[in-house]
Amino acid sequence: MSDFSALKRNRNSFDKLTKAIESTTQTTESGSKEDDRFWQPEVDKAGNGMAIIRFLPAPAADGDDALPWVRVFNHGFQGPGGWYIENSLTTLNQKDPVSEYNSVLWNSGIEANKEIARKQKRRLTYISNVLIVSDPKHPENEGQIKLYKYGKKIFDKISEAMNPEFEDETPLNPFDFWEGANFKIKIRQVEGYRNYDKSEFDKPSALLDGDDAKLESLWKKENSLKEFLDVKHFKSYDALKARLDKVLGLDGVAPVKTKAEDTVLTPAKSAPSLDETDDELDYFNSLAED
Repeated sequence: MSDFSALKRNRNSFDKLTKAIESTTQTTESGSKEDDRFWQPEVDKAGNGMAIIRFLPAPAADGDDALPWVRVFNHGFQGPGGWYIENSLTTLNQKDPVSEYNSVLWNSGIEANKEIARKQKRRLTYISNVLIVSDPKHPENEGQIKLYKYGKKIFDKISEAMNPEFEDETPLNPFDFWEGANFKIKIRQVEGYRNYDKSEFDKPSALLDGDDAKLESLWKKENSLKEFLDVKHFKSYDALKARLDKVLGLDGVAPVKTKAEDTVLTPAKSAPSLDETDDELDYFNSLAED
């Protein structure tokens, strides 16, 4: 377990997080919707919604080297044999059958095969601990620690806050107890999908008035993030390969045509391209239930 005094002492060092941000960006989707530790802001009938949260530092339970987020890759697409909705082993830096198959499709040089690979691409989810500051639709959540799943759009907001574009802007560590800032989630419905472009960080402020005793208590109540990288959340390569073959009807069939004049594979049907992967997962889960 991490030491709280060390957390406070090292709070002004961006090196670790900015390097992690850079590494994550250059590499460019796990929790169940039944898990009540997870939270998402609710929208009205028009698809609009707002909430205020505070991103929290890496949990004490995960150790001194932990980051305040984990990322999980997954796939969701449909083929002749049904839907493929699985976590990707690339999350664990292991070989994954879908990624391998997509590479073959892409390297075939056939544009139709490349389009199939695009529709079967992996999607990215980040998971962080947050404190719910304001939840107008469900005020009973306010003051609670929750796990928040978010996609690239919001992660980009975090990255931009830590690495501002202009010299007159001060870098902000959104995960800092003392000098971080509340995050205003603003959701709109744009072209049928949730849009988070207007979300923004507020001015820096100490959480809980900077009361170290309260902050340490809060910190120790955070949920472990490392658990989402446990192998129990991922099927084996062989199991995923069997599922992929069934979904795409690849058993005993040459996987990809390599000549432009050959017939290409039937494209898989993918879910809509969404900014936030939590919505994608809800979409996939509803399809799986159907």
